[in-house]
Amino acid sequence: GLCLLVLRLFIGVHVFLVSCALPDSVLRRFIVRVMCSVLGLFVRQSDPRLRDTSVRVYIANHVTQFDHNVINLLTSCNTPALNGAPGFLCWSRGFMELGVTGSRAELVDSLKVYSSHRANPPLLLFPEEAATNGRAGLLRFSSWPFSILDVVQPVALQVQRPLITVSVADSSWITELLWTFFVPFTVYQVRWMPSVPRRAEELSEDFALRVQELLAMELGVVSTRLTAADKAEHMKRLRHTSPLSFTPGSQPLAARPTVPSSLAAVAPDEVRIAAMAQRVKEVLPHVPLEVIRIDLAQTNCVDTTIANLLEGRVPFCPESEEAGTDLPAPSTSQPAAAFGVQSSVAVPSSKPATKQFARSPVERHLSLQERKRALYDYARR
Repeated sequence: GLCLLVLRLFIGVHVFLVSCALPDSVLRRFIVRVMCSVLGLFVRQSDPRLRDTSVRVYIANHVTQFDHNVINLLTSCNTPALNGAPGFLCWSRGFMELGVTGSRAELVDSLKVYSSHRANPPLLLFPEEAATNGRAGLLRFSSWPFSILDVVQPVALQVQRPLITVSVADSSWITELLWTFFVPFTVYQVRWMPSVPRRAEELSEDFALRVQELLAMELGVVSTRLTAADKAEHMKRLRHTSPLSFTPGSQPLAARPTVPSSLAAVAPDEVRIAAMAQRVKEVLPHVPLEVIRIDLAQTNCVDTTIANLLEGRVPFCPESEEAGTDLPAPSTSQPAAAFGVQSSVAVPSSKPATKQFARSPVERHLSLQERKRALYDYARR
């Protein structure tokens, strides 16, 4: 596998040199396509006669980081660079630089000027603005690609690859390139669909939704309302969610209590809040669990709830932890009432807290800050 990877990297460099040396023509695309077959990139197209030579904008679903390179092997087209640093890297990946770094309106204006020149190749745009595996559904199409011209041609793209997933979420284009060279082959299936004109007085959002529905029907997937921003937010949550790991103090699976069948249908939000409430309960065992859940439902953050309870923003009546333990007075919303709550928790601190009521307000404030800092350190540990 390593020898195959090195060999394909060597051939890939030659493909890049050939594509740069030869002018854009049918001969160049044929040579590059043959060399890509040696690399394991096979491109098949169905109904090539449906490709309309008069159409200036192609609309395709986004599966991999190299979709524009693959379609460029079949017909001459350009894809503008929306993200990433400009320069040699952007040019070497096959993107077109427009020199526009402003809003989408400026990008649309520049693309309209580009499309007005018939000598320029057509545009290939990906309204999803984020790659998916192409098996479940399509992300919501952005409306700006449909504001350029009134006629677009959809292109359905499917990718098959053995052994591993075609598109791995949150992976870089370098990782995708190395996996493409490592696996035996990757098959790209391109299906040209009939061109779609804009209807009379149809908005760009409605035009985009109609083309999205047509592409989803052609691919046999669902047309979702999830956007690229939703995908980015989901990946951000996955990166910040640590998997459950075994700790020395945790119970084995056989010793853990089983979940009743009546709780199997509990909503995921309730399960998540219950787990967060248990974490807060471990730090502040004297706080009632119901009070913790009510505050977590508003804050949705363990640290914020702990801070609210420690600083007295949430009134509660402390619970007894052990028999014989002196209970402090019920807490109120005043910050001074949090003294009794904080003193009932044994927290290691680098400096001993003040045992007596200080006469100076500054000393009392410093004592409070020391106790809060010690509790925060304990909660983090």
